[in-house]
Amino acid sequence: MSDWTAGYVADIGYTYGYYQELNPLRAKLAFLNAGLVPPENGSHCELGYGQGMSANIHAAASGSAWHATDFNPAQAGFAQSLARASGASAHLTDEAFADFCTRADLPDFDSIGLHGIWSWISDENRAVIVDFIRRKLKVGGVLYISYNTQPGWAAMTPMRDLLTEHSEVMGVAGQGIVHRIDSAIEFADKLFATNPGYVKANPTVVERLKGINAHNRNYLAHEYFNRDWLPMPVSRMAQWLAPAKVGYACSAHYLDHIDVVNLTAEQQALLKEIPDAMFRQTVRDFIVNQQFRKDYWVKGGRKLNPLEQAEAFRAQKVILMQARADVSLKITGSIGEATMQEAVYNPILDALADQKPKTLSQLEVLVKDKGVTFVQLTQAMMILAGAGSLSAVQDEALIPKAKKYTDKLNAHLINLARGSADISSLASPVTGGGVTINRFQQLFLLAISQGKKQPAEWAQFVWQILAAQGQKIVKEGKTLETVEENLAELTLQTNIFNQKQLPVLKALQIA
Repeated sequence: MSDWTAGYVADIGYTYGYYQELNPLRAKLAFLNAGLVPPENGSHCELGYGQGMSANIHAAASGSAWHATDFNPAQAGFAQSLARASGASAHLTDEAFADFCTRADLPDFDSIGLHGIWSWISDENRAVIVDFIRRKLKVGGVLYISYNTQPGWAAMTPMRDLLTEHSEVMGVAGQGIVHRIDSAIEFADKLFATNPGYVKANPTVVERLKGINAHNRNYLAHEYFNRDWLPMPVSRMAQWLAPAKVGYACSAHYLDHIDVVNLTAEQQALLKEIPDAMFRQTVRDFIVNQQFRKDYWVKGGRKLNPLEQAEAFRAQKVILMQARADVSLKITGSIGEATMQEAVYNPILDALADQKPKTLSQLEVLVKDKGVTFVQLTQAMMILAGAGSLSAVQDEALIPKAKKYTDKLNAHLINLARGSADISSLASPVTGGGVTINRFQQLFLLAISQGKKQPAEWAQFVWQILAAQGQKIVKEGKTLETVEENLAELTLQTNIFNQKQLPVLKALQIA
């Protein structure tokens, strides 16, 4: 009997995550900061889309065409239902990579993205993907790829192999992957209790195992229990991608661009002594003990001169993604927590506090008399965006076109929130991507869409949905038992939502 899974976990669905790095607009800001010509927004592809949240949100919110595949038919069915709901140009299949990547009817792409795929597939599939990138990525096009890497996985790799081997050898047939995961973790705890030499030599694995045990089992099944699993140094990734004629551009994780929060002065000095760009990345990974990389690669990357870079930055619009009072001036990098300079950041945040999109050129004028330089402004944009407090805004002409699709997609997703908390993202035509919003907040939006005008009405509306399903709110680990307690908590949340989140969602054209 043939195994269509090719060793990949298929008896449990992947999580409903949204991955902002796949947003073409997000790549633009990273490229500008790296001094590179940014990619175009046209036709895009995602390989291995999971439940299809990112592909559907980006197809709707960017108004661009997306082609994507995921071999799991159950996941493909859900993803296709979202595409039908939005009506956006999302062409989603359940083909294996070998079939999808050899199709003759696909366009050339401005971007190709793989999130959480590369480390969990066979070398044969990697070769298929590299050939696909070589043939179908446009000159100037961007590849986004995330993967487990060394040296951060060095100590944990034998532990992962042990868990997987236990699942295969000791797991009880017919009881499913979740039971096998639980049994493997339970066995690892028993092993650790014997104080083995491996733990003595690698004491950090104890905390890593605790972290694993706390994770969602759907995530663990796909992260740890596939047949193929290979953390790869960035140098080896470069070797794999060389036939596709793509070169490393920059990190897709914005805070990686800010050396001061990730590297000591001595470490920065050492890296500056290294002329080779890829070896510099290898050494940096050792310095920060990198475990997971999110990278942009480009086919034929072109440098911007300083004038071009400054002009492109000044033309870029941005918007605040939080209420002004909720923006933290603390960020965490590889070397710990850092506090942003109030003299620089407060004027910028005050200028954006009205939730209206502004170009960096406009901001430059607004903060100039506060002594904030343009260099400080551009760095602040990267840090605030990396912290999730700020986002780039797409071309104004695209927003009304995208809104037709995001309204339909969001209405569908909000309706799903009546019965599940699985989905925690909605689509914004302003940012061209997704916005994190929890189940209750989605249900408050549903109440508003049905004509409920006051926060108290929203609370009552949501409580009726919960009560009909026998559900109650859990607050600080305690279940609220009475109707009065649940309504009081919901009313508190609706008031906070009305004051803080709702104005932001209106600015993002979600509400």
